[in-house]
Amino acid sequence: MLYRSLAKPLLFKMDPEQAHHLIIGGLSGMGSIRPVPSGLRVMYGVRETEDLAVDMFGCHFPTPVGLAAGLDKNGQAVMGFSSIGFGFMEVGTVTPLPQPGNDQPRLFRLPPDEALVNRMGFNNLGAEAMAGELARLKERRIPVAVNIGKNKATPNEEAHLDYEKCIRALYDYADLFVVNISSPNTPDLRNLQHGNELKELLAAVMSEMEAQRTKAGGSVKSVLVKIAPDVNDQELEYMVSTIADSGVAGIIATNTTVNRDGLSHQHAKETGGLSGKPLRDRSTEVIRRIYRQTEGKLPIIGSGGIFTSEDAYVKIKAGASLVEIYTALIYEGPEVNRRIHAGLRDLLRKDGYRHISEAVGAEHR
Repeated sequence: MLYRSLAKPLLFKMDPEQAHHLIIGGLSGMGSIRPVPSGLRVMYGVRETEDLAVDMFGCHFPTPVGLAAGLDKNGQAVMGFSSIGFGFMEVGTVTPLPQPGNDQPRLFRLPPDEALVNRMGFNNLGAEAMAGELARLKERRIPVAVNIGKNKATPNEEAHLDYEKCIRALYDYADLFVVNISSPNTPDLRNLQHGNELKELLAAVMSEMEAQRTKAGGSVKSVLVKIAPDVNDQELEYMVSTIADSGVAGIIATNTTVNRDGLSHQHAKETGGLSGKPLRDRSTEVIRRIYRQTEGKLPIIGSGGIFTSEDAYVKIKAGASLVEIYTALIYEGPEVNRRIHAGLRDLLRKDGYRHISEAVGAEHR
């Protein structure tokens, strides 16, 4: 209620990107002041419960609800976000070299549709800067996934070099990696999802991960691939088959969409990726098809349009083992995590499940 009644009206009067920087700056600053993270956990934290905790990808997730990539692009506010009820978070997308991203304005709210359109273009401070931010963390309460991409100026035939550079710079600081080949805001990036380009890129990524594991010791860290919702059935089947054969640990479904069907706000005409409620059903259908094709053997993180526990539960029953939110945090505030967590527990009990893993893919049985 505090967010909806006080913070949101003020933030929504600001330019969306300015509000974004204010939130990141605030959480970054507060996270470095010793008593503040504890206070945030009292206000917004989610108590770990046995029925919703998940062990996967070599990590322990205290809750199944994470923060999607794009909000904390440089890994500056991990302590803050880990104190407001998330079970994990993605930082990035990060590229080897710093880049400013696309021209402003590049972030737009669509309040009647409860959606956002962004064409940020991987604006970030670069892999070395992120490594410095993550190295300064005194503690890590939740798994941190580093979402990696290529610089805009890098041609697709050299894209693997950028992903390898990100892995080398950040291997010691990431709990797992996410290969982003699905943003609509970097020219030709989505072409990496198709044909031999995807197979060759993932082979290079997995080779570099093994090289870093050998160097660092221990078990290899997991890699996931984030895919777009804007693919036809044949393209999706090929992508999933290639990803499954590559040795990658899982898929995040999905990134933002370029589809604008059914939108009412004037900002619907803006180019870029759409997130929020209009993406919900399509991302769930992609999850459903991936689960069916892989017979549930390739773990899925569901992302796209989750605002309520029911939204999350539908994705879980369609095949997602974990879920992510982003736009809901902007519209609903940090209270959303507690509501989703409590609602998921109620839904599990209603269906007679003792643990969330029993509900994963339930609609297929």
